[in-house]
Amino acid sequence: MDLFGETRNWEQDLKPILKKYKGKKHPLDYENTYQLLVMVVLSAQDSDANINNIAPALFAEFPTLKSLSKADSETFMPYVSKVRNHATKTNWLLEIAKTIQNDKDIPLTLNGLTALKGLGRKSANVILRETGHPPEGIITDLHVIRVAPRLGIVKESKDGNKVEKQLMEVLPKKIWSEIGMAISFHGRETCRPKPKCEECILKDICYYFLHLKNGI
Repeated sequence: MDLFGETRNWEQDLKPILKKYKGKKHPLDYENTYQLLVMVVLSAQDSDANINNIAPALFAEFPTLKSLSKADSETFMPYVSKVRNHATKTNWLLEIAKTIQNDKDIPLTLNGLTALKGLGRKSANVILRETGHPPEGIITDLHVIRVAPRLGIVKESKDGNKVEKQLMEVLPKKIWSEIGMAISFHGRETCRPKPKCEECILKDICYYFLHLKNGI
C-alpha cells in the first residue's frame, strides 16, 4: 500500500521519527529485565502510568524472580489489586516465576518469551527491544495499530498480529528494533485519537493528512 502508486522508501520517509525517538526508553519505569518482564505482563489492557505507580511497592516486596517464585496468590495479589485483570495476571506471573526461578534465566528470544503465560508477540518485542537483543518482529501496540494505517504503511486492522505482519513485509529489518516504538511514541504525543496534524513531522508523507484531511 502506497500513496502515489510507487514503491515507497519507508525507511527514508520515517526517518524523522526514527531520529527523534531512537533509543528512547519505554514508558514503563523498570530498572532491570525482571522488572520489565513483570511490568509488561501487568500492563496488558492497562496504562503504563498505572503500572509505574504500583511498581515501587511491588518490587520492594518481590525484588527478584526467586522471591516471586516463593509467593502465593494471597501474598502477591494485594500489590497488584489496582491492575486490570489482576487475578489472572497474578496466576500468570506466579507460574512464570516458578518456571524460570532466576532472573538470569529469563529467555530473551521471541519463542522463549511467547512460551510464557501472558506474553504475546507485542510484549516479547518490547522486551527484546528494551534489552538490546536482535529484533524478531516489530512492536505493535494500540498506538501503532492506530497510526500505521493513517500513515499509509498498512491496511487498517484491529488485529495487532496482522498489522505487525504487514509492517514486517514492507519495512526493512534493520529498522524493526526501533520503528515500532518510534511509531508508538509518535502516536502517544502527536498522532493521537484526535491527531495534531499541523504540528506533525510526518505530515508531508502521511496518507491521512494528504488524502483524507485535504481531500486530495
